[in-house]
Amino acid sequence: MNIMHHQFTSIEQMHNQMSPQKSNRQTSLLPKQASDFAKVLQEKQEIQENQTSVKNSELRFSKHANERLADRKIDLSAEQIQRLEQGTNKAREKGIQESLVMVDDLAFIVNIRNNTVITAVNDTKDSVFTNIDGAVIS
Repeated sequence: MNIMHHQFTSIEQMHNQMSPQKSNRQTSLLPKQASDFAKVLQEKQEIQENQTSVKNSELRFSKHANERLADRKIDLSAEQIQRLEQGTNKAREKGIQESLVMVDDLAFIVNIRNNTVITAVNDTKDSVFTNIDGAVIS
């Protein structure tokens, strides 16, 4: 039977002996980790800037939505358009892609990513809305 004799007489000595090696390994990773963090931070800031620029751009109405507004004789006031824009921004903040935005008794389907109203409905009684992933009541 072989008996091995260890040079460490206590756990503290072993810990002290191993700690410098461990910290050297960690410090060698720090520059790469810092670089990775800086890259991720920059990407997130660019995404946020893009979302802010979309958020500040004017809400557009598709050709279909304009036709529906005319066919249904819907005249939007400046206050209603402002509330529609606010509802669109709330939907964007929640990560919604296609939203139903209710303003008074009017319903709008809005493509949030493109900041575009897809359609408008003024008779919402017994209406069914499909292909949306969220709703905002403004």
